Amino acid sequence: QVSLEESVGGSVQAGGSLRLSCVVRGYTYNCMAWLRQAPGKAREPVASLTNGGERTFYADSVKGRFTISQDNGDKTLYLQMNDVKPEDTAMYYCATAPICKAIATGRNTSWGQGTQVTVSS
Repeated sequence: QVSLEESVGGSVQAGGSLRLSCVVRGYTYNCMAWLRQAPGKAREPVASLTNGGERTFYADSVKGRFTISQDNGDKTLYLQMNDVKPEDTAMYYCATAPICKAIATGRNTSWGQGTQVTVSS
């Protein structure tokens, strides 16, 4: 049994910073990821890491601004969001799966409940 719980998101002005966290209870799979879904749009991957952080992936839209990290000690996944933009406004979800490709289909994937991030211009 795996459960994930995101921290409360929030509202921030463009150019500001926000850090999301996700506590994992139970088994932690190899792939940990953040995804987001804006109103009227499909869910999209934001960032992921594997092998405890040895390999990371970032969507082009967040490269250089967001950083994904994992604290294995307290089984927490983080997403540091810097220089945020209004287009970053979305519901953010953390997820874990044996492989990152599975998250795209939702197969063998555990999800958090989502947390809202709103960026104002």
